[in-house]
Amino acid sequence: MYHLTHLTISELEQLLRDRVDPVELNKIISAYEMAESVHAGQQRRDGSPYFFHCSRVCKILIAELGITDSDVLCAALLHDVLEDSDEITREIIAYNFGEYCAYIVETLTKDLERQEIDHDAVDLEHVERLKHASDDCLIIRLAARLDNFRCLEFDLKRNPLRYINETMERYVPLAEARPNPHLHYLVAELRKEQNKFLG
Repeated sequence: MYHLTHLTISELEQLLRDRVDPVELNKIISAYEMAESVHAGQQRRDGSPYFFHCSRVCKILIAELGITDSDVLCAALLHDVLEDSDEITREIIAYNFGEYCAYIVETLTKDLERQEIDHDAVDLEHVERLKHASDDCLIIRLAARLDNFRCLEFDLKRNPLRYINETMERYVPLAEARPNPHLHYLVAELRKEQNKFLG
């Protein structure tokens, strides 16, 4: 079952060994280990370990989009770390993985406590931030949404229809407005998953 799959370190090394400089590969593995440690013990609503989601987002970037940039892959692995850790800060990410990785992770971070109280306001602020962000931020956000779409049949979201509608109405237009082929691939995949789920 898809929601119980994840990218292991050995698979990660296998996918990147011939495509990435060894120093960069070590950096990506460090990001993998940090994310795994931060999310240890956390579960998603579908019962899967939270870290599985982060690893699959990274896998979508490598295996489906052919992305090998270490900053972007580190950010994909770490995209929820600031939301889920009291110890890890933007500065720690910048120190370990570089300023651009820290910028992406910070851009993708939402205030989860506020979101509990006012989901729509926080989500719309996030969309507004992504409008002015780099393509890489949007690629990771859409890859994360795509992974979530692929998990909807396993009861990932309390309200899957709302999640689908928000994605298609708020996030997809941002991607369609840009000429980046990675974004257009992700939009096509989101539509496929939407149709599967809605029948």
